[in-house]
Amino acid sequence: MIVDKIRFAAELLPVAKRAFDLAAEKTLRLNGRWDCEKGSPVITVAGQYTSRSWTQWTQGFQYGNGLLSFELTGNPALLRSAKENIVQHMAGHVTHTGVHDHGFNNISTYGHLRRLMLEGKTLFHEGELLFYELALKASGAVQAARWTDLPGGEGYIYSFNGKHSLFIDTVRTLRICGVAHLLGHSLLGEQDRHISLLARLLVHAKTSAKYNIYYGEGRDRYDSPEVQGRTVHEAIFNPASGAFRCPSSQQGYSPFTTWTRGLAWAILGFAEQLEFLRSLGANEFGVNGVGERDESIAVLERAARATSDFYMRQGSALDGICYWDTGGPNLHLLDDWKLKPADPFNDFEPVDASASAIAAQGLLRLGSILGVDGQSYTQAGLAIAEKLLQEPYLSIDPDHEGLLLQSIYHYPNGWDYTPKSARIPCGESSMWGDYHLLELILLITRIADGRYYTFFQTDGTKVQS
Repeated sequence: MIVDKIRFAAELLPVAKRAFDLAAEKTLRLNGRWDCEKGSPVITVAGQYTSRSWTQWTQGFQYGNGLLSFELTGNPALLRSAKENIVQHMAGHVTHTGVHDHGFNNISTYGHLRRLMLEGKTLFHEGELLFYELALKASGAVQAARWTDLPGGEGYIYSFNGKHSLFIDTVRTLRICGVAHLLGHSLLGEQDRHISLLARLLVHAKTSAKYNIYYGEGRDRYDSPEVQGRTVHEAIFNPASGAFRCPSSQQGYSPFTTWTRGLAWAILGFAEQLEFLRSLGANEFGVNGVGERDESIAVLERAARATSDFYMRQGSALDGICYWDTGGPNLHLLDDWKLKPADPFNDFEPVDASASAIAAQGLLRLGSILGVDGQSYTQAGLAIAEKLLQEPYLSIDPDHEGLLLQSIYHYPNGWDYTPKSARIPCGESSMWGDYHLLELILLITRIADGRYYTFFQTDGTKVQS
């Protein structure tokens, strides 16, 4: 991508306001008509949200959209609807032992409710606060219990595919372990053994950085220096011996190309964990103290920089918007696709704007972490956000239930809707795409206001805009 000019967060506020006003209307209408017996809304088909039974990983985004829209607009109906739905429908997600994505569902709901209360945006009630915190503690412990040990002190939270499977997505869901740790919680194992949630977070993040990210060091014949930062969706291990077996991909084109939403999860997840680790004192890290803290930060910063650089140089089109996979087999038919803006209405390979929204937030966070040295990431994040906040990515049609258009779920499985007038999926939304566009908007409004926003802080710390 090429950043064509210097941007400031405050300049995006008018288009951001249009987007969150649209989000408030669409969220209230969807929650009003949705039947939870059908599962949770996942993707739109001809503009209407539908479920897709795999796992209910998007329900937290549905109600999280309401909480973010309330925060941005102040409409009490959004808060009321979100709280009612969270109480009625989210408890099962807290104790769900079959998934790796607790941070998606429960930070997006209980986490936001706790943050809003502590920031004074909702009425303080001690009983409610303890309810939110208990949910976060339990969720963090349940996620951390899905553990595969590897030799040499490595290990990971295994995906819903089984104990052999390390998903890059999980880096972004580690937030739940971080919050639970800050609340003083740990996982109790056999014979009451206390297992540190911070330790599980650290080990998982570093294992992901080692096996899911490629650094141009010749790990395989496709790991060349010019594609440093290439990200694999899934790393496969032999859980009996702990041996790494091979890269894999569930939703990308191949193990040797980069599924761009997986890349985006890495960009945002590593940046958020860097923010979290840098906020902790050395005493949090046990016997190794400062050494372990510094070593962990170095590993995660390397992964965050590599994946962000790959997105900007290899993974996106000229305007910073990405196609669904950098190795899509028909991308060559688009003639130098990296040297021109993305075209969501082409005939060959779909754009995935949801990946771009996730990546944009990660780039902004990495830019904030690095300060002066991170300006290129900050400017890239703002440029992508500006593009997403206008057509053909922002859904301004009141009859279309989505907010962010041109989102792709599972292209290999054929789960995405192709309009009759098109040859590939386009013009549709996803619940995670809508949610992450709203998170991106919240971050931009906070930066413009001189206050920063993280998943673990609640004090509105002043930062440089």
